[in-house]
Amino acid sequence: MTAVVFHPLVIRPDDDDPDAVVVGRLRIGEFVELPAVYGDAITLLREGLTVGAAEERIAAEHEVEVDLAELVEALGDLGFVRSIDGDPLPDPAERAPRSHFARLTERNVAWLFGLPAKLVWLATIGAALVTLALRPALLPGYSDFFWGDYVGLTVLVNTVMMSMSISVHELMHLMAARSLGAPGRIGFGTRLHNLVAQTDVTGVWGVPRRSRYRVYLAGLAWDAFLMASLVLLVAHAGLPLSAEAILRALVVTVLMTIPFQLQVYMRTDLYFVLRELLRTRNLFDDGLAYARYLLARLTDAVRRRASTGPDPTTGLPPRERLATRVYSVFLVLGATVTLASAALFGAPIVIAASVRAIEGVAGGFTGGSALQALDSALLILIEGGIQILFLVVFVRTHRHWFRRRSRAVPAPAGDGPDDVPSPAAPGTQVGGRTVDS
Repeated sequence: MTAVVFHPLVIRPDDDDPDAVVVGRLRIGEFVELPAVYGDAITLLREGLTVGAAEERIAAEHEVEVDLAELVEALGDLGFVRSIDGDPLPDPAERAPRSHFARLTERNVAWLFGLPAKLVWLATIGAALVTLALRPALLPGYSDFFWGDYVGLTVLVNTVMMSMSISVHELMHLMAARSLGAPGRIGFGTRLHNLVAQTDVTGVWGVPRRSRYRVYLAGLAWDAFLMASLVLLVAHAGLPLSAEAILRALVVTVLMTIPFQLQVYMRTDLYFVLRELLRTRNLFDDGLAYARYLLARLTDAVRRRASTGPDPTTGLPPRERLATRVYSVFLVLGATVTLASAALFGAPIVIAASVRAIEGVAGGFTGGSALQALDSALLILIEGGIQILFLVVFVRTHRHWFRRRSRAVPAPAGDGPDDVPSPAAPGTQVGGRTVDS
């Protein structure tokens, strides 16, 4: 092995370990954490040195011996190597989905996150808060949601408005990532019983932690700006009453999405903020693994048999181990309360509303109000469409649940660095990262 050609790679210092670097390829969203000496070796190879010459340079400068042939082999398996001695390697980018809105470059969107834009955001939020303090009647209430006499039409319009707001929310995540030079994709996903819009911004692993907060908080910043702008329009624009009613309904629909972000026992926007603040690598998956471990121990104790399986947090640093164990408690409690609430309240409400809507449609064929029947049909169409979309997305993203047990299923990627040692070195494989609405 003489010459190694890499695909475009990102190499940056690790946020927490001065003796490590993060190496990744934005195009395929793969990143790996390696000792800093391997980062120097990759740099030497990219400059045109042969494997042997790079090993000699590393030995002379760092006084350590490294096997760069193994490193190159491992990086080739990750899809980082374009060719070895002129022979091209399979490129996983050929199968990787393309980034959405590729024409949105860093130059196009960086201004959205600059100082002038931040000052406008702060001024708008401040003006709205002052307005609400002076005119408390503008504070949003649940009754603002029902701006019309027909529930189906009201829900339809509010759903369309919420969908547009969520689309911009996700676009803000994508543009924040793009302002840092990272790709992104927008799609659908599920969180427990919720259908969510989500943005895959794995590429933000290529920037330092401080910059990543911009990506995670961009959607909430948009929500706050939108609600503040709507409050100011209702208060000062002199709009017709019908327009004011619809805008106030939009404030309520946007406000209703905020509590979901606080549910950090799922992968929400604020979960990623918490993950970074706690400086944990894969908080959700590690916390879930620890909860399963405790459940297995409890089951073994009840059945009076020896415990099997090691504690999955044993290999974590002490600080990260403590944070993961505490988080696992909130994960279990939060998921339990959410699912119980959905079973006791959410599902019965949906079922009861659907039954009433069906009765309304049936009444239209037996002499009842045609408008009421149409309104009920709209409600069925909206709620039914959402539930069908949830099932489609759930099955698509959990296909391994529906396969035969005899078929091997790869483990899903995590939201942060997974503890998967690199074959070439004591490195850490980095998984995907997605923020949700």
